[in-house]
Amino acid sequence: MQKILTYYLRPYYWRMSEGFIIKFVGSIMDLCLPWILAYMIDTIIPTKDKSQIYLWGLMMIVCSFLAVAFNIIANRMASKVASDATENIRNDLFEKVMCLSDTYIDTYTKPSLMARLTTDTYNIHQMIGRIQRLGVRAPILLIGGIIVTLTLDPVLACVLMITLPFLAWIMIKVSRKSIPMYTQLQQSIDRFVRIVREDISGIRVIKALSKEDYERDRLGRINDEVVGQEQKAGRVMAVIDPSVSVIMNLALVGVLIVGAFRVNSGLSEVGKILAFMTYFTIILNAMIAISKMFVILSKAIASANRIDIILALEDDMEVVEVLKTYEEEYPSPTHEQKKGCHIVFEHVSFAYNEGEEDDLKDISFEVKPGETLGILGGTGAGKTTIVSLLLRFYDVKQGRILIHGRDIKTIPIQELRGKFGVAFQNDIIFEDTILENVNLGRNLSEEAIQEALLYARAKEFVDQKTNNLEEALDIKGANLSGGQKQRILIARALAAHPDILILDDSSSALDYQTDAMLRQELSMHFTKTTKIIVAQRVSSIMQADHIIVLEEGRMIGYGRHEQLMAQCESYKQISASQMGGVA
Repeated sequence: MQKILTYYLRPYYWRMSEGFIIKFVGSIMDLCLPWILAYMIDTIIPTKDKSQIYLWGLMMIVCSFLAVAFNIIANRMASKVASDATENIRNDLFEKVMCLSDTYIDTYTKPSLMARLTTDTYNIHQMIGRIQRLGVRAPILLIGGIIVTLTLDPVLACVLMITLPFLAWIMIKVSRKSIPMYTQLQQSIDRFVRIVREDISGIRVIKALSKEDYERDRLGRINDEVVGQEQKAGRVMAVIDPSVSVIMNLALVGVLIVGAFRVNSGLSEVGKILAFMTYFTIILNAMIAISKMFVILSKAIASANRIDIILALEDDMEVVEVLKTYEEEYPSPTHEQKKGCHIVFEHVSFAYNEGEEDDLKDISFEVKPGETLGILGGTGAGKTTIVSLLLRFYDVKQGRILIHGRDIKTIPIQELRGKFGVAFQNDIIFEDTILENVNLGRNLSEEAIQEALLYARAKEFVDQKTNNLEEALDIKGANLSGGQKQRILIARALAAHPDILILDDSSSALDYQTDAMLRQELSMHFTKTTKIIVAQRVSSIMQADHIIVLEEGRMIGYGRHEQLMAQCESYKQISASQMGGVA
């Protein structure tokens, strides 16, 4: 919360100060109205001087106009500050989320990050805006009203002030209890968003298996949890308004009783009593506004803490100096000998959860420039993990990864990932044109994009479908078949002619003929590009220069197709099941 108020609001301090001054003047105008009314009733009207009555009546009109005008101006300025500050928070949070390693994303989960970018930033926006509107006006009216009532009738003011410590105690007590509740509520919302996201993404599977009732019950349970948490927090916060009303109304009864005695005794006047009652209403409304501020602040503090946790995360993908300890740990083969290779994995081990068994264990291989590496294995064997480590989505637990003889930890992230063209199996098609889905903001020429579509065997259906690269695709490529989506994704990976091309099970939806034609295009036009192909089909990788066979994170086979057919029983069985054993 402190960072929000200091860092993100600092550029707006001057504008906020102007708004505070304008709001202050407008609030003073509101406070002047009852005092002028009391003065007219007790002093001006008894003189029967019409010119004075008109003059003071005009002053009331001017004060009313200024109060309305200044409050409108201040409210607009407050809304502008709140919008701009929240925009900066949201932009920084989004940028931070985009740069988070997959380790952090796995820890905090995508639904939680989405909730922080939406619900939590909205709560901050509400807090910043309300603080400038109600947070300034309400205390001015409260304190100003008390000061004016002290000047009108100190005895009646003391009756009113007796209630203030009780009100303060209630608000502090309630706010301390409510902030943890709103934190728990946001965590429940995270889980709710996760389930909704899963159900929407898997809606076809749910329908196909007739599991609507099951998912409805599952969503109902988390929905009940969210509602229960919200009601629990709401019940606590609901104590404030009736408590304020009861205490202030009791004070009002006390003021009326004491005021009646004082008027009968000649110690006070009717105008002052009327003014006092108006000020009492102003003070009551100010207290109610402050109580509402406590609700908003409770939500905002919980949300600000959640946002600050993400913004304060240290970069766990820092660029480091050359790690000589690795040279000492793996003296043979030497660093110099590896410089002729494009990609080198040296005794790489990795675990998604620290302290548990390694998901990858002692993976070592070398790929020279322009060569093709095929990776084969069952689900969960570790194929995509190798790709993730190479792209440095995660850092290795043991060992190291070299690109052109450089440890990838010594390469800046943007420079490292700029070397790759990547197509994942379940990658995203954006609701944008075909051109921009391939270009993806890289300022590629239309000629390069057309060429990439041709190499990816996508140009035929693109020409048949739209004959226009500016034609927009539906969200997630809903108007494309699975094979068409994959060809667009492969074209995206090829368009920039990367140094390293990764196709991570990205041809699974292609027919055998299209898959073979794609591999032919790669061998003809991307001879200098080092290619890593993750596949379930032996036919997709059998021409590769190197093939890795993975099983439960271990390399159980390494070599060319012919070598593996002779030496690796698992590879031979997979080949036989898919191709009838034909080499």
